[in-house]
Amino acid sequence: MRAILDLVSPAATLVEALEPIRSDPAHAAVLLDIDGTLAPIVRHAADAHVPEATRTLLIEIAKRYRVVGCVSGRRASTARQIVAIGTIAYVGNHGAELLRPGSTRPEVDEELAAWTARVREFAARIYTAEHQRLRVRSEDKDSIAAFHWRGAPDEELAADAVREIARRAEEEGLAVHWGRKVLEVRPPVLLDKGLGIAALLHGGPVKAAVYVGDDTTDLDAFRGLRTLVEAGELETAVCVAVSSDEAPPDLAREADVTVDGPAGVRGLLEALL
Repeated sequence: MRAILDLVSPAATLVEALEPIRSDPAHAAVLLDIDGTLAPIVRHAADAHVPEATRTLLIEIAKRYRVVGCVSGRRASTARQIVAIGTIAYVGNHGAELLRPGSTRPEVDEELAAWTARVREFAARIYTAEHQRLRVRSEDKDSIAAFHWRGAPDEELAADAVREIARRAEEEGLAVHWGRKVLEVRPPVLLDKGLGIAALLHGGPVKAAVYVGDDTTDLDAFRGLRTLVEAGELETAVCVAVSSDEAPPDLAREADVTVDGPAGVRGLLEALL
């Protein structure tokens, strides 16, 4: 009996947690991170893709729920290319961009856009042949510059080189943010996924929202949703952590429920249907 309960309880807990979302889809939002959540983490970020089984479920979710959106550290247009569903919203660059369903141009935070040239100049100047030799990869995200070292021949040595980039960025008045084997150099302006979600949901008929994520930046989404509840703009927020060996400990602590990797996310989408 114990073994049977151990198998049943997690699924039962998930369905129970999702009940405020499932019970009124016309007034509910389903919001998901992409990398490590919908798409498995891969060695090179450009190779990321959403498995077709997951994408098929997300299409059905989009037909049923009032708001469906992907909230990513990538540019909104890149996020849409990876997910390949044009009828949902995309919050890109950790809240800096909002690409609404069917739109061709994202709405961009003006204060952030003003820093784009300076961030790009820094990235071009700081990234050298030595970084290339260490297999540190740079990524231009418009107003954000990212430096990845996942899969480098010597990840520790590559990480040391990236930490030096972070030190130089801070010396020059830029902000830095660490993710799963990636450094982002950002403008020194308030920027996070929670603010992007607030912009997406502002003024809409949504009463309940679920957010699913796997990394440090997803904590901002959790906190952003709970702030909307405290402000009376939402009645219910459900925060779901996606577990992995690299997930920050605070993620599970702050979540209402946890699922196991992208496969667990597929189970969550099935539960929503």
